[in-house]
Amino acid sequence: MIQFVHNYVRSQIGSELTLLGLHGTGGDESEILGLLGAIDSGASMLSPRGKSTEEGVNRFFRRLAEGVFDMEDLEARTQELGEWVEWARKTYTIKKLFAIGYSNGANIATSLLFMRPESLDGVIGLRGMTAYVDEAANLRNKPVLLLSGDTDPIVPHGDVKGLAEALVAAGANVQHEWLTTGHGLTQQDVQIAQEWLAKQG
Repeated sequence: MIQFVHNYVRSQIGSELTLLGLHGTGGDESEILGLLGAIDSGASMLSPRGKSTEEGVNRFFRRLAEGVFDMEDLEARTQELGEWVEWARKTYTIKKLFAIGYSNGANIATSLLFMRPESLDGVIGLRGMTAYVDEAANLRNKPVLLLSGDTDPIVPHGDVKGLAEALVAAGANVQHEWLTTGHGLTQQDVQIAQEWLAKQG
């Protein structure tokens, strides 16, 4: 069985929701837990460490240059993550799984949603951009929240708009907001994510 170094923290209040934390470049399976807890302190938390590296730091898949992804690696790593998520859902008896990804983690979260829609019940993508898109995917009203920085030097406006449109075209229920910030996260990200997640039942 494919395995990832990971953390699993079970809900102390019996919540059916588990948050799948997908870190950004240079993050890890422990660093992302703070963000998950800030967004929903009552949920269970599951956080794998990306298996790719770039200049010695963790990533979920390789890139060839800034904003240019190694698509072969992306597809292979997404499938690998999807198989592991399937194992984790069974092993930890996960009933509802929402991914919360930042940057590189957000990119693989939406890629996983397109490639293996059954893996996730929803996605919060923070500072993500278009990675893998399957126009034939049926996302069946899957809830997706995208939060973008209007001065983000890494993610072009047109790119993330295209991602939102592709998700909508595939049937996802998308909320996309622009925040007055760059690539880094702010307290506003946490607040919007909290409010959005609370509405998902």
